[in-house]
Amino acid sequence: MQQEIPLSGGNASAGVVRVGETVRKPWTEHSAGVLAYMRILRERGIDLPTPLGQDTRGRMMTEFVAGPLAMNAAPLTRLQLARVGAMVRAIHDASAGLDADELGLGPSLIPVAHADLVCHGDLTPWNLLTGERWVFIDWDGAAASTRVWDLAYSAQAFALNDATADPRRAAEDLRAFVDGYEADAALRAELAEVLPRRAWAMHDLLQTAHRDGREPWGSMYADFHGAHWRGVARFLDEHSTMWVDALTTR
Repeated sequence: MQQEIPLSGGNASAGVVRVGETVRKPWTEHSAGVLAYMRILRERGIDLPTPLGQDTRGRMMTEFVAGPLAMNAAPLTRLQLARVGAMVRAIHDASAGLDADELGLGPSLIPVAHADLVCHGDLTPWNLLTGERWVFIDWDGAAASTRVWDLAYSAQAFALNDATADPRRAAEDLRAFVDGYEADAALRAELAEVLPRRAWAMHDLLQTAHRDGREPWGSMYADFHGAHWRGVARFLDEHSTMWVDALTTR
């Protein structure tokens, strides 16, 4: 039998192991839908871990892709931020026309009104491998959302996730990311308004989970994530005019 190597990283990696050139994780009622979504995106030109079905122990199985997580590597340059923005745009465009219910995907972790696009939901530095291939992993949370809600989370996570940063530099990072996405004027204006709300929504999710004892989010809130997201949300509120300028002034 091949050795099973526990994999860490991210916030919900319990039971995730590497076996040879594959990753195995617990099967859920939505795993089949996640694998189907991944297959469709690959057919539409998105590079992501090959979905491989179920192993003999009933676990979800995907290709292992080598490389460091972006969160553990050197800070991304603005050219690299633009590259990631383009990756997010390609995933959104390739997801057009898909139906989360028909695929068998689960509910969104943070539901949003008028959800009309199947989204990964967590296209962030803690889910981006930056080795020979730049690939987003951990598609298990894929669900119905909207383009701007998903983009806001990704843009914030890559460009505005440090409440101690110089807001002028952060604004330029945000501009680079959204330029890479090639957002039009309407989406840019909407994004500037949504950014703080999306950060507060993440904080509120963790806070509510802590109150209700839902894991792993409850423990994350009590750890450092609650304070982190509160700080980020306040940072976004305090410098909102800078994000508007960065997104709408060309």
